[in-house]
Amino acid sequence: MSLEQIGSVKSFGGDQLRFTHRSDACKCDMTFAVYLPPAAQNGKVPVLYWLSGLTCTDENFVTKACAQAYASEHGVAIIAPDTSPRGEGVPDDPDAAYDFGLAASFYVNATQAPWAEHYQMYDYIVEELPALVNDSFSIDGTRQGISGHSMGGHGALTIALKNPGRYKSVSAFAPIVAPSRCAWGHKALGGYLGEDRDAWAAYDACALIADAPQRLPLLVDQGGADSFLEEQLMPHLLEEACTKAGHPLTLRMQPGYDHSYYFIATFMQDHVRHHAEAICA
Repeated sequence: MSLEQIGSVKSFGGDQLRFTHRSDACKCDMTFAVYLPPAAQNGKVPVLYWLSGLTCTDENFVTKACAQAYASEHGVAIIAPDTSPRGEGVPDDPDAAYDFGLAASFYVNATQAPWAEHYQMYDYIVEELPALVNDSFSIDGTRQGISGHSMGGHGALTIALKNPGRYKSVSAFAPIVAPSRCAWGHKALGGYLGEDRDAWAAYDACALIADAPQRLPLLVDQGGADSFLEEQLMPHLLEEACTKAGHPLTLRMQPGYDHSYYFIATFMQDHVRHHAEAICA
């Protein structure tokens, strides 16, 4: 599978790169960003996958999160994929809404027409992209963590919980922790997966916690002034599920912070350190 480089810039001694490639999972061209720290020039480095939220591309995190400095410090590569398939023939929300279709994949494998043909983002993130990354860069795929924001936080939590042993660390910023119980989730999971709520539970962090075969510690930061806090994010549900299951969770409510990348950039250093402690060992 060939990569086409479409961007390159120096940052904190490392290289912030951008690539496009043909995806077998999504049946379209996909784009992703990769930050290679200076340590990658001397050997393989561990890797952190970042999943962005609604309306985002691979570029939002790269330009706004201030992560390169901390990745360089700890010798960690960062992979930031796009948030959905795109291109000719890829369906979008008929009303062009921001919370379904393009830039709103919810990181699931869609089963419903017309979404199923292209919206196979779970397989893309878990299987196809890591295989490509591990073959193409100086990255050690046995030492990887996963993180994300909002819809991407939902993706990071569910993917880590569903794949014991694959990830050594997981964290999230303002994640959608219970999509089966919020409007964003009802629309996305209902559209991509149909009305069978048992299928929804397979992509719901709060539902997955009870039977998680690995008790990987969760680090979650949530802004107290987030306009989506009460109706869409509901972190108290994750706290309740973790307490009931005995699953380790550090939930940090950050007073005054909203849902934006100003919030993410403020606490990014803590999250990179959290991952580095697990994947750099």
